[in-house]
Amino acid sequence: MKTERRSVIKKMLASIVGLTGLGFASNVNASSSEEKVTLNITTSQRAPLFSGATRHGNLVFTAGKGYHEAPFTIENHTDKVLQALEDELVKAGSSMEKCLKVTVYLDDIKDYDAMNAVYRGRFGANPPVRSTVAVAKGGVPGRSLVEMDAIAYI
Repeated sequence: MKTERRSVIKKMLASIVGLTGLGFASNVNASSSEEKVTLNITTSQRAPLFSGATRHGNLVFTAGKGYHEAPFTIENHTDKVLQALEDELVKAGSSMEKCLKVTVYLDDIKDYDAMNAVYRGRFGANPPVRSTVAVAKGGVPGRSLVEMDAIAYI
């Protein structure tokens, strides 16, 4: 699993380097043999503002997932956000065990340890790399105490 994850990361970085090279605007479509597929799997009744996930080749990029309901504890919100992230990854053909990168946005950095207690073990034996930031004044959008997004492979 570890070598497979490294291989996917190398391919992703090579793809990014190819897109950011000289003349990228004119070469993106011509040099890419992979087809970009957007999975609009948002469950909103209204026209979605954004996709729940986007797939490019064998990579899945999720939108940020938050939870906006009571009880307003970091443990509850972290659990619900991780479940929503897992649901989105499964719909896109991936899983928590195939995550390469997760970004966690905390409304309050004081919740770091409690969030970690719920987060720990949710991604299998080889957890993905992760960045955790406390958002600036104004907090996480809505009433969520935490938001997460992920990059995974299929």
